[in-house]
Amino acid sequence: MKTIGFDNEKYLTTQSEQIRRRIAQFGGKLYLEFGGKLFDDFHASRVLPGFQPDSKIRMLQQLKDDVEIVITINANDIESSKVRGDLGITYDEDVLRLIDSFREMGLYVGSVVLTQYTGQKAAEAFLKRLETLGVPHYRHYPIPGYPSDVDFIVSEEGLGQNEYIETSRSLIVVTAPGPGSGKMATCLSQLYHDHKHGITAGYAKFETFPIWNLPLKHPVNLAYEAATADLNDVNMIDPFHLEAYGKTAINYNRDVEIFPVLNAIFERIQGVSPYKSPTDMGVNMAGNCIVDDAVCRHASRMEILRRYYAAGVKHMRGASNEQEINHLKLVMNQAETTPDIFPAVAVALKKAEETGAPAAAMMLPDGRMVTGKTSSTLGCASAMLLNALKLLGNIDHDVDLISARVLEPICQLKTQYLLHKNPRLHIDEVLLALTISALRNEPAQIAKEQLSKLRGSEVHFTVIISEEDERILQRLGINISCQPRYETTRLYHK
Repeated sequence: MKTIGFDNEKYLTTQSEQIRRRIAQFGGKLYLEFGGKLFDDFHASRVLPGFQPDSKIRMLQQLKDDVEIVITINANDIESSKVRGDLGITYDEDVLRLIDSFREMGLYVGSVVLTQYTGQKAAEAFLKRLETLGVPHYRHYPIPGYPSDVDFIVSEEGLGQNEYIETSRSLIVVTAPGPGSGKMATCLSQLYHDHKHGITAGYAKFETFPIWNLPLKHPVNLAYEAATADLNDVNMIDPFHLEAYGKTAINYNRDVEIFPVLNAIFERIQGVSPYKSPTDMGVNMAGNCIVDDAVCRHASRMEILRRYYAAGVKHMRGASNEQEINHLKLVMNQAETTPDIFPAVAVALKKAEETGAPAAAMMLPDGRMVTGKTSSTLGCASAMLLNALKLLGNIDHDVDLISARVLEPICQLKTQYLLHKNPRLHIDEVLLALTISALRNEPAQIAKEQLSKLRGSEVHFTVIISEEDERILQRLGINISCQPRYETTRLYHK
């Protein structure tokens, strides 16, 4: 099966070249607002098969002698202990994690900026922590009327009140632990202060999606709309680009809506705006690196389907609403996406009907299908995983990879001593048992060696699985979706 639709090496080369050109355009200094994830961009790797999750970092490493990283964080997010949902850590802790990660990759972190600072106690404590750790830090303050009151924004009482960030490199990458951290405002503040200091500098934006030179309703762009359905973002034709150049380009509503204000701010700071459209501000070259459009279209439709199922699960957990689900239904219709595009859905539902219990079906990267059913000792996720390892290792289906002598004491430990009501093993417990069994069991050892081959597999479950099983499957590189219903009618689920 052909699974590559994106030329990652070409992307690394063309993207870094494009950024160098933009730096040169502004006389040697550029503030680059980095949207999305710098690390682990799994959405991009799913919808553009061949895109490596670490591509953005690798691209920056090619420019590392010119790169200085500035991390912004909203002081209100520190005060409210806002948590990154994918990592389970607060935004302020994630800032420290990001600094460590950048440094380990040989990238220079210049400073941390606290935006919307009003003396919040938790924010002040974080500033003291940064000082103790030797991390340069700055305060930026709320600006009344931002972003619409241009006269006040571009004044000493507006941007002028912010502390000036001392920078030393030509490419200043402005990033953050999450949305709403004030990246753009930080860039504008620096442009204002640099202009006052007689320093020529420019601004650009790096957003992978939507891809500006793909059609509006291309599944890759619709997959981005599905990914941001909770924000109610909508892709749209950039009207400013169409008017200026007579060419169609794709952007999204928030950038289009804010562009007239940004344009006015650029003109007020520098005398003239360098851009005629929000698309002009971008530097993304991903659309030029698609080598198989059909592969990317199918992958994006699969992502849209996963997002739809995920929204249903979120709704059951009380973290989503009908508006988000309805938006996703509209996107699915536009992308001509139904559960029929993913054979594992029907296979899993049939297995559940046959067994009268939760079931799972996995489509391996080579297209082969494997199922898992619920038993007294194994959940359907664990059973499916073991069956997949047997298939990949050419191990007879009837072979017990983990003997009853190992399984039963673990189940007893869970119920008798740890007081779990459910004796069935989660995936992490099964993997530990498999590893122990592999010490004296050759088939178990062969099965364990197949784990890396699961990466890129697609799984569907007939019930919502535990968050722990979900995390382990994701770490194995397996894409999952679940029917939005629980195994039991209990109100509390973990």
